[in-house]
Amino acid sequence: MPVPPRPHPALAWLAGCLGLLLSLAAWAQPAAQVPPPTRTILVMGDSLSAGYGMAAADGWVSLLAEDLRAEHPEWRVVNASISGETTAGGSARIVEEVLRNRPGVVVIALGANDGLRGLPLREMRRNLARMIGASQFVGAKVLLVGMRMPPNLGPDYTRGFERVYAELADFFDVPLLPFLLEPIALDRASYQPDNLHPTAQAQPALRDHVKRALAPLLVR
Repeated sequence: MPVPPRPHPALAWLAGCLGLLLSLAAWAQPAAQVPPPTRTILVMGDSLSAGYGMAAADGWVSLLAEDLRAEHPEWRVVNASISGETTAGGSARIVEEVLRNRPGVVVIALGANDGLRGLPLREMRRNLARMIGASQFVGAKVLLVGMRMPPNLGPDYTRGFERVYAELADFFDVPLLPFLLEPIALDRASYQPDNLHPTAQAQPALRDHVKRALAPLLVR
């Protein structure tokens, strides 16, 4: 069987040089544009944040996410709010949520259902503390969003309810938005017939209210 001729040494050298040049050319090509890492805002709330009585896209959390897509595209919003949620429910879910989503910011907007049911304030305090602690454990910043209760629950409970949020914000050194519904609190037309849940038309005001408090936390 005939032996194939060996390539001329000069040709072999040229082929090697050509291969090296091609490799260098490929290496020198500009790298593909890598999108910035996505950072997550996790919202833990109740029906006031879940968009009760309206399309999900009309709720303040969805409106906030839409704004941030244009203004802070590196951030995404995960809405883990559940209608009827209490601080006990949020406390039970928080570890799983922060481990799954690895948020940079956690918005905790719970307590309204605790107050409406007259649940013990010491339990509410403990549950919210656990949520803040778990969020900070994974390195997330926290925005604590408070609520206020009607006076029919008694002055001691009403004042104690508000004090829970203030004391936790001070203890954990986190910013506090004292009252989620403050922009519409005295406007009866901004509520659905149950007089508890804001209308779709009121959601932009709630979005802007939260957004102002959230803005400093989005800066690295």
